[in-house]
Amino acid sequence: MQAVILSIGDELVLGQTVDTNSAYLSADLVRMGIGTLYHQTIADDRSAIAKAIDRAAQSAPLIIVTGGLGPTDDDLTREALADAMGVDLVLDDASVSAIRAMFERRGRTMPDRNKVQAMHPRGTAIIPNSCGTAPGIHAVLHNATIYVTPGVPSEMVAMWELTIAPLIAKLGPKRGVILTQKISTFGLGESTVAEKLGPLMDRKRNPIVGTTVAGGVVSVRVRAEFNDPAQAQREMDDTVRQAEACLGHYVYGRGEAGLQDSLIALLKEKKSTLATAESCTGGLLGKQVTDVAGSSAAYLGGWITYSNEMKVKQLGVPEELLKKHGAVSQPVARAMAAGALAHAGADIAVGITGIAGPDGGTAEKPVGLVWIAVAWRNGKKETHTDAMRFDLGNVREIVRDRAAKSAMQMVRFHLMGLPIDNLTLGRRVAE
Repeated sequence: MQAVILSIGDELVLGQTVDTNSAYLSADLVRMGIGTLYHQTIADDRSAIAKAIDRAAQSAPLIIVTGGLGPTDDDLTREALADAMGVDLVLDDASVSAIRAMFERRGRTMPDRNKVQAMHPRGTAIIPNSCGTAPGIHAVLHNATIYVTPGVPSEMVAMWELTIAPLIAKLGPKRGVILTQKISTFGLGESTVAEKLGPLMDRKRNPIVGTTVAGGVVSVRVRAEFNDPAQAQREMDDTVRQAEACLGHYVYGRGEAGLQDSLIALLKEKKSTLATAESCTGGLLGKQVTDVAGSSAAYLGGWITYSNEMKVKQLGVPEELLKKHGAVSQPVARAMAAGALAHAGADIAVGITGIAGPDGGTAEKPVGLVWIAVAWRNGKKETHTDAMRFDLGNVREIVRDRAAKSAMQMVRFHLMGLPIDNLTLGRRVAE
């Protein structure tokens, strides 16, 4: 079975309010073994809503509509549903009583205009609202079952969980199970990930494999749909293993695990400690690392050395390096990492220096230039450093975020015994 979700409201179309209802409903429908064919957001326009309902009812057997059930003139979903069905609206006396009682419990008198919320298309059924004034509506159109709920998330969720989801569970036929998994990677572009996955991305196969990008992270999304739950799990597990084998060390986690979660787990596994020295990222790397509960077992701390004076005083960066190469340079990044390593007594340290912008760039050192260095000690306790140059664009927030993530992935590669220049977002440059 497939579903269509319609979200009604000018505030959604104009971007003034984020539509969280569709995400919630889609996720819960998947749990019930029902996929979502599409989401559509429609403005408060009676004709447009009616057309969207009619189209949806001819596209899928299950339609969920949220929003437009309030008492004001721009709440037009009930009228639009009646138009799509070709019927008039009728008043439900029990709903009027329920709405009036809710106002009385709050010590108020029900405005007369709230009676419109008790109207519903002839031949449809009312769905009680346990925490608001607007009842929902249960209708059938073109053999599709339609459920209409208020747009207020708390009211929608309550109506869904108490009434609608149990009713849908009785519908049939439906797929036995839909399983999903997300594999997160960092360090490769989306097209390169797709090339590595190869035939796994054939849209005719089951499980289906796709990719999305957010915050520089390329996520591989796997969806298995089978009648037999055991088969779905086997096929899902097998596809996930194949995808991870194709992408190798660029994979840092599954599900909602962040790069910092993977880094801390690996540091703990290797019984290693980390220190950080940051300039352009302003402590973002340290913040992301310490977002992980229990990170104190592996992260010793760090320095935010924005000025040259702080780099010299706090990290021991030689002044001659700053004068000769400038703060944003490979030698200074190496010196920052080495200074953090020595002062913290850590096993590994990172130094980050760059130009986040929007100002401060030159032809030689443009905005987005970032140097990241990793320092460590070998068996003889000698300090070694390695560094890479990154060109991360001209948007300040993106430069800082990508720099912090690149630093974490560099440390992961080092801990796994891999060359840091496997991180293809950056490059080694002699300086």
